[in-house]
Parts: sequence; structure tokens; C-alpha cells
Amino acid sequence: MSTPIHPQTCIGHVHLKVADLDRAIGFYSGVLGFELQQRHGDEAAFLSAGGYHHHLGLNTWESRGGTAPAKHHTGLYHTAFLYPDRAQLADALRRVTQAGIRIEGAADHGVSEAIYISDPDGNGVELYVDRAEKDWPRDAKGNLAMVNARLDLEQLLSEAP
Repeated sequence: MSTPIHPQTCIGHVHLKVADLDRAIGFYSGVLGFELQQRHGDEAAFLSAGGYHHHLGLNTWESRGGTAPAKHHTGLYHTAFLYPDRAQLADALRRVTQAGIRIEGAADHGVSEAIYISDPDGNGVELYVDRAEKDWPRDAKGNLAMVNARLDLEQLLSEAP
């Protein structure tokens, strides 16, 4: 058995291949609100929350003008953006709704509440908020018991700032 990874390890950033850099920036910055930190012509851009060097890299190095990945093939399922609280998740939902982006799914997983959409290149995007660990559902033996229940989007929208 291998040694477990250190528990404070986290994913620092993700890079996505996109077909059109301006279109991708329009989605991630214009709709979701990430801040553009740096741009390299029409080849790459780096975006973040809170001024970090980048949480999200977008590039056209191998994908300019490309098509979305085919369904039922391997690849990225989705990126997941963790919001600090329900009000901020509600604000993200409001932005997505106002931009006319289709909500592909929404779920209460017991440990988190999540909204699923796709970016303009067909990459899956999860927008979510975690519940406090003390509130996570557990079975009789104390094991984590995640669920896939309906998330009330209208109620969530009512919490937008």
C-alpha cells in the first residue's frame, strides 16, 4: 500500500485548452467573475480569485479553433470552483442565469451543494459550496454517506447578495 498524500495538499490551478481565448475569458471573467491577471496575446490567459497569480489558465496552444471533446470519451469531467458560502454560490447562480447559460444539473450532496454547467468549449464546470464537516451525513457506523438530492435553485437564488 502506498503512503497517503499529505492532508494539506490541494489543487492549486487548472489549465484548460480552449478554441477561442476571448470567448473563454468572456465566460470565466465576464460571467463567473475571475480576474484576468495576465494575457499572452491570443494564446494564453491567467485568471484568479483575489489576485493570486492564477487559479485558471486558458490556452489555445494545441486547440485554437478546435471542437468540444466527444461524449463517452476520456478526459476532464469538470473543474470545481468552491465558493466561501451559500450567498456567493447564489450570486454565481444569478450571474449564470442572467448570462443565459443552461443549468445542466444541481444537487445537494449532503457534504456540499453544487450547480453544474459547461463552458463555451464543452468543459464541465461545477460551482459549489461545502457544508461544515460536522454537518456531513454519516451512516450508523460513522462512515461518510453522501447523497444526490434535489437542490432548490429558486430558494438558493433568494440568498444572492
